[in-house]
Amino acid sequence: MFVNKESVSQPNFLASAKFVAATYQISNTGVTANAKGRKIVPAGTVYPANDATAIGITYTETDVTEGPQPGSVLIEAWILKERLPVIPSAEALTALVEKSDIKFKQSL
Repeated sequence: MFVNKESVSQPNFLASAKFVAATYQISNTGVTANAKGRKIVPAGTVYPANDATAIGITYTETDVTEGPQPGSVLIEAWILKERLPVIPSAEALTALVEKSDIKFKQSL
């Protein structure tokens, strides 16, 4: 049986090997389907939104095509914010500092 495999490339946004992640329900609201019809929330997405509600950053990509799914969210980590798929907003940065132990390090 032939299986069509697909590879994914994403930059490493972690600045340290030490981190803490927890499982949260990743919403499919507002997620646009890709060319293959799949709704994917990429790793490095501010969770639950890139605003004052932010409490973490997704550690892995999550397929929410069939509806909300459990996903891994970093709640303690050093992050290279320039490598995230979308740079966190000022409100999200403030919320992450207040609600989690996410810290940001400048990329070299």
